[in-house]
Amino acid sequence: MNLTPNRRLDILFVEPDSSRKAYQGLSEKFSAIETPTWSLLLAESCRCKGFGTSILDCNAQRLTISQSVQKIKEANPRIVCFVLYGQNPNSGTTSMVGGVSLCAQLKEAYPEYLTCFVGPHISALPGEVLSYPFVDIVLLNEGVYALHDLLRSDLKDDLGKIRGIGYKKEKEIILNAPQKVVPGERMDIDLPGYAWDLLPYDKKPLDLYRSHFWHADYDHQKRTPFAALYTSLGCPFQCDFCMINIINRMDNAEGISSADSAYIRCWSPDFVLRELDKLARMNVDTIRIADEMFFLYPGHFEPLLKGLIKRDYDLKMWSYARVDTIKKEHLKLFRQAGMRWLALGFESGNKKVRKEISKGKFDKTDMIMVSREIDNHGIHVAANYIFGLPEDNYSTMQQTLDLACEINAPFANFYTCMALPGTPLYFKALENNWALPDSYEGYGFLSYECLPLRTQYVSAADVLRFRDEAWQKYHSRKEYLDLIERKFGVSQKMNVEEMIKIKMERKHLGD
Repeated sequence: MNLTPNRRLDILFVEPDSSRKAYQGLSEKFSAIETPTWSLLLAESCRCKGFGTSILDCNAQRLTISQSVQKIKEANPRIVCFVLYGQNPNSGTTSMVGGVSLCAQLKEAYPEYLTCFVGPHISALPGEVLSYPFVDIVLLNEGVYALHDLLRSDLKDDLGKIRGIGYKKEKEIILNAPQKVVPGERMDIDLPGYAWDLLPYDKKPLDLYRSHFWHADYDHQKRTPFAALYTSLGCPFQCDFCMINIINRMDNAEGISSADSAYIRCWSPDFVLRELDKLARMNVDTIRIADEMFFLYPGHFEPLLKGLIKRDYDLKMWSYARVDTIKKEHLKLFRQAGMRWLALGFESGNKKVRKEISKGKFDKTDMIMVSREIDNHGIHVAANYIFGLPEDNYSTMQQTLDLACEINAPFANFYTCMALPGTPLYFKALENNWALPDSYEGYGFLSYECLPLRTQYVSAADVLRFRDEAWQKYHSRKEYLDLIERKFGVSQKMNVEEMIKIKMERKHLGD
């Protein structure tokens, strides 16, 4: 932890466990356990400034709340920083489930600890989060520079001078002037790596982490060790349903959404290659590139991928891409570098519905053609669809299911549309007085309390019912199961059939 003898730990980054409520029966065996990318980045950034840092990953260690409280007490840090991102920034609100529960019990047992929250939900609704009596400080965006300044301070009288934080003074909520996020030209300097050595493990590094089931070709034995890392932060697009860019926020005004800070910052290819070299030395070859838009700028991804090809690590990677940014001439490079899956956001089978959420420049022919081209290059498609977008009706949702079946990707993720805090859709829901979840769990699309956004034509409950029935129909089809057997094997098909048997319990469907 880089501490001198008898020096108190400066900051403990805590990853609470929200998995049981977020994923229900899938949490024990099928959902991923990702390396905590933001805890790793923040810990390394603070450590390189000379501060003593550590990470407590309650999710990976499967700690109960009482066990987590005891671990925090044993670490005895000056600041307990709850890092609430989830497996992607769009699940930041659901991550509040574990954060709120753990922090409340920590404060009840040990009120002397200073608590701090950071993550996309906090950036979206800092005042709401600060209203909890057990939350002392919030970071108003990614929090890098604010954390450095906090750790240099006395954590009391200096709080009013620190940009980019919110705190309470005599029960009054105060949001200080915003602090900038790390600019592109300083990414390698001020976010200088991942503190992989601070993560827990059983027998070897990163063996408590497991990839998404499909990432390992539906083979449980290939899921660990596993790591996720970014090569860039943010996204230049402004999809109405996405809260990714809220962590770029540098404006405390009311009504600011993720679309107001839609831009991307990249680390250098050399930086990323050094991190991948570290993972290779730890014998980690199953890796998620967590960028929202990796397949976008050739000047960024080409030197990185060519560097990986020279290293010949035989990696099993996946990353996101958009249908309208994929170029055929780059697919061979991706496959040679070890990209085994590309996750595409098709969202809806109806072009009008897609246009309403700022994602409508491609049509059905494009989606099918791109899927086939990716498959022809030996890369699997992970297809993402959303049911219940604002202009959806039963007919358009059926079009989405029909499109999914026609593409027949070896993995298909069926989301319900959620008006996530910080998104343009969230403000639209407030404006139209549409019902929103009354709990953090309600924002988890696989949770018991899931309450999706209603559409102009379909109730929230009916959207949820349609989604769950569509998921079962898609994955139970002979065409799909035959594809899994053909691509991955009989045992993998049986693993998928086991997963299909797990039913999501839903409060709003009467379960």
